[in-house]
Amino acid sequence: MKVFTLAIAQQGGKPINVLASAFELSTFGYFQRGSIEEFMNFFVATVTERTAAGVRQTIEENNFVGHVMARNDGLTGVMVTDAEYPTRAAFSLLNRVLDEFCQKCPRTTWSQLKAANTATHYPELKAHLVTAQDPKAADPFMRVQAEINDTKAVLHKTMEDLLQRGERLDELVNRSDALSTQSKMFYKTAKKTNSCC
Repeated sequence: MKVFTLAIAQQGGKPINVLASAFELSTFGYFQRGSIEEFMNFFVATVTERTAAGVRQTIEENNFVGHVMARNDGLTGVMVTDAEYPTRAAFSLLNRVLDEFCQKCPRTTWSQLKAANTATHYPELKAHLVTAQDPKAADPFMRVQAEINDTKAVLHKTMEDLLQRGERLDELVNRSDALSTQSKMFYKTAKKTNSCC
């Protein structure tokens, strides 16, 4: 899973004003990076222009997926990833980044901001791009879900996994002093009933 671009743009103007952007293009050849960055900038401007305010959408183009979140205040976040990147993590991060950007850069300053100066007015964007490379770090819910899945995997060992070599559960039930006669009978009846199915 890879995140290539994280950008913030302002809707409403022509050309679209990209306020901040960060790129991670190290997986591409050195001589391809300039062209790919141009394509990413074109993609950001195009989807910002064509996404209605208040809409979240995911757009697939070749091997890239663009996650776009256009807010009602005219601010749009765009994240370009590979096809494997989870949509939930992308929109969770975009929401956080847009909120943080609004706090750091008030709307009155947007007209003076340019993507080329991102390092000065919003250096945190690059850090967000680095964090986004791991979707579990980008989305706290995914991190918790992964921990739950790991725990479930440990708990789902079957009784056969716990039995020693050559042992059978029937023999253990018959030898057990911890089970009453009634419980042993219940086990045998349940086993016979389930074997018919």
